[in-house]
Amino acid sequence: MKGTVIYHAPVGDLQVDWEDGAITALKRAGADVKEAGAPNGLTELVFQQLDEYFAGTRRRFDFPHRLHGTPFQEKVWAALRDIPYGETRSYKDIAEAIGHPKAFRAVGMANHANPICIAVPCHRVIGAGGSLVGYGGGLDMKTALLALEKAHRR
Repeated sequence: MKGTVIYHAPVGDLQVDWEDGAITALKRAGADVKEAGAPNGLTELVFQQLDEYFAGTRRRFDFPHRLHGTPFQEKVWAALRDIPYGETRSYKDIAEAIGHPKAFRAVGMANHANPICIAVPCHRVIGAGGSLVGYGGGLDMKTALLALEKAHRR
């Protein structure tokens, strides 16, 4: 079975896609998305963890999810999960961390392909010199997520 539900977040509606007991996408909902199922135990767990994140009490997510990408993308996504809550890294930092120091543009492409935002925190990746560049959910959402984490960081 599979379905889609909407989570009403402080940063805008998020689309949560699931299939066979795992989350397959968490992204900003488009205007045309419609819920294709009622919340279930899995999506309720995601909603609870997102509630905790937006309240500043959750820093890592552990709901079941499934990421499908190239080996390079999966390395990037693993490195994203290593960025501490409330901190940022540059695309170059991530490229170096995964052993491909000149692949910072490819890191950007992998970031853009990340299907599970917030939980795989691609919003924590910034441009050279600290500039906020490129985010699938929009720069307004990226700015809000970084501000939220900064406010709750201890």
